[in-house]
Amino acid sequence: MPLSHYHPERYQALLDDKLATIAPRFKPLFPGEPDIFASPPSHYRMRAEFRIWHEDEHTDFLMYGPSRTPHTLVDFPVASRHISERMPRLKALLEKNELLRRRLFQVGFLTTANDDTLISLIYHKKLDDQWHAAAVELQNALQVQIIGRSRKQKRVLERDYVTERVPVHGREYCYRQTEGVFTQPNGAINRQMIEWLLDRIPKQQDDLLELYCGIGNFTLPLCQRFRKVLATEISKQAVACARHNAQANGIDNLTLLRMSSEEFTQAMDGVRPFRRLKDIELDSFELNTALVDPPRAGLDPATLALVGRMERIVYISCNPDTLLQNLASLGQTHRVQQLAFFDQFPYTPHLECGVILQRK
Repeated sequence: MPLSHYHPERYQALLDDKLATIAPRFKPLFPGEPDIFASPPSHYRMRAEFRIWHEDEHTDFLMYGPSRTPHTLVDFPVASRHISERMPRLKALLEKNELLRRRLFQVGFLTTANDDTLISLIYHKKLDDQWHAAAVELQNALQVQIIGRSRKQKRVLERDYVTERVPVHGREYCYRQTEGVFTQPNGAINRQMIEWLLDRIPKQQDDLLELYCGIGNFTLPLCQRFRKVLATEISKQAVACARHNAQANGIDNLTLLRMSSEEFTQAMDGVRPFRRLKDIELDSFELNTALVDPPRAGLDPATLALVGRMERIVYISCNPDTLLQNLASLGQTHRVQQLAFFDQFPYTPHLECGVILQRK
């Protein structure tokens, strides 16, 4: 998001304009009033990446606008306060240390509400023991976790993850978030999304199928609403995080599979066997609810057909266009019972949507 679009004093008006464009497109499917969840106007992004620009003795953070025009950043007020406060300190420390500064071309920040912060330094050079020693001093000075990356190399000083703690309706969930794994960028909105799901889904006596479960962001809280949960995710790192998170939170009714949604659909339809399922009896699950949070492209036809068999479908989408396309198909058998808009991406045209459908 270009900072030229950042106008916190106009946040509500900008959100209203965005809703005025998107919400009417859902009226034919849901004539009621959707739930609206606003973001904090500033310091809402829990992760950020910047290119690095070196000139003489100066090192600057750089971002590119929509036309690929570079912008040097003095600060970045959309990032969490933990990121914003450390950016000038990191810049000053890098400018004092040529070993850390040399051939550094990108910096990534990952942080949490409780200020567990990880900084990734990405280089066009091999990272040796001298770099490691200098990075340890930087880590201690900033009170963060540091990892270094270069081509075919990753140096972890202590750990390559942060632990987010999300209070949800009186219970705190702990999530390990490994560097490089997708996590929800807007922490405040993420908590509202989880609470909205729990508020709209009563306790069930059957089971939940979740596709694209990631690190278990929605999975763990929803385990309290269902007898059992069967969740799939294709990313190996995300599955490792999800397994750790389930154990750390005392979740014992969750079965995790490292499979794509397309592969799981083939397994359910008996198209081909999978060794990953040799110890899992799919027939033991009474799957009547499906939760999907697909990428921007939406659901492929086979997965769309699979979730269309369910009594209830919970669809979280970051792309209203592909969501509406999928709802046109699902609307033949299901009706929209709940609709919510979450302003995950303030000052941009993008809007996160939540839909709950029930079989007609």
